[in-house]
Amino acid sequence: MTSQPSNTTPPPALALERPAHRNRTAVTPFLCAATGLAFGVLTNLLQGWLPWPWSQLANSGGVWSVLAFVTGAVLAPRASGVRRIAAAGALAEIGLVVGYYGYAELGRDGMGSLVLPLVWLATACVSGPLFGTAGAWWRRSDRIWRRVGALGALGGLFGSEGLHSWLTLGYADQAIACAAIACVLPLTLARTWRERGLSLGVMVLASPVAYAAVYGLLDQISA
Repeated sequence: MTSQPSNTTPPPALALERPAHRNRTAVTPFLCAATGLAFGVLTNLLQGWLPWPWSQLANSGGVWSVLAFVTGAVLAPRASGVRRIAAAGALAEIGLVVGYYGYAELGRDGMGSLVLPLVWLATACVSGPLFGTAGAWWRRSDRIWRRVGALGALGGLFGSEGLHSWLTLGYADQAIACAAIACVLPLTLARTWRERGLSLGVMVLASPVAYAAVYGLLDQISA
């Protein structure tokens, strides 16, 4: 009695799954970059729509970094590794910078010198992976220090914006608004009261550090 030859061809269902997975992998970078471009154009438009000094918040580092944070949080259940999420955050932030300055060049009076666009592109390559990873940590990490650090860092960016508005620009209303956002983010996104308290503590510590790092660099470039 002879045995039937084995069939090594995968079932149709499995044969269909692999191309679909490859398609999702290929589409995700495009979507991240496209979303960043759209968000960059939107922030440029909002800078013209919002009254002064609130218009400056539209293209602040805190608002821009929210995109990378959200990108990481959305991709966290789907991406298997931190590298992919970090790369997605970088693509989103790079697309944002290109969209913002691209619209400034084509839709307004021009973006002027290339110095600031290049500085923000370099910043996007750092902040995109960092806050993309932070968003993923907040969404799926089972380690409290990662979730606390992610929320504290995001809130700290808005805290630095508040310090800049208060100490450098002298805009009290804008400073209060940024401080409120810096506090609301940990309070609303944290899971427990303990995490809320710890995240607020990290935010308080991160705010002056981010202020010194970001605006210290911008002041040196402007000088």
